[in-house]
Amino acid sequence: MASKEQRQITDLGTLKALAHPLRMKLYRLLFAAEAATASHLAEQVDEAVSLVSYHLRKLAEHGLVEEAEPRSADARERWWQPATQGVSIRDQDFRDAPEKAAAHVAASRLFQEQRSEMYRTYLDQRAAWGREWNEASSDSESLLRLTPAELAEMKRELLDVIKRYDELARDREATGDGQRREHVALHVYGFPFRV
Repeated sequence: MASKEQRQITDLGTLKALAHPLRMKLYRLLFAAEAATASHLAEQVDEAVSLVSYHLRKLAEHGLVEEAEPRSADARERWWQPATQGVSIRDQDFRDAPEKAAAHVAASRLFQEQRSEMYRTYLDQRAAWGREWNEASSDSESLLRLTPAELAEMKRELLDVIKRYDELARDREATGDGQRREHVALHVYGFPFRV
């Protein structure tokens, strides 16, 4: 990846570019693979290579993905990679106009639906993962009574823990520790509700 930093998305055009169902799937797959061709990605999403190429170019126009160094001898293959170490989209950056707020809500709903789809796929395939992965996996719900400041502090602490484990695993993998690693999705939601 070109940058180890997360990209803060603050403009409506970039948000709309990412908040397309196929583009978000492609971005997520590319992020997990670190680099791939349109052909590789097309196989995973069961779409035409030309359509996948089109959507990768749209993501590139907004600086979300970029061309990567070729990983094969075939000079005709065009490799892609995420341009940064992920993206961050904050509600406060889209509150100043009704169109922006509506686009942020629509994008957030799409992201949540795709996350739920990922988890349902895991549940459907749970038996194939084996005991070790199933025991390590988690599914929990906590109903807390917090202030906004406490929720914000907990969010910061959780993000710090996630970042620490990500860096630790990447460092260990880079040194060739030989451990069996899989892609792991961690979805954490913290939001107020009333009863």
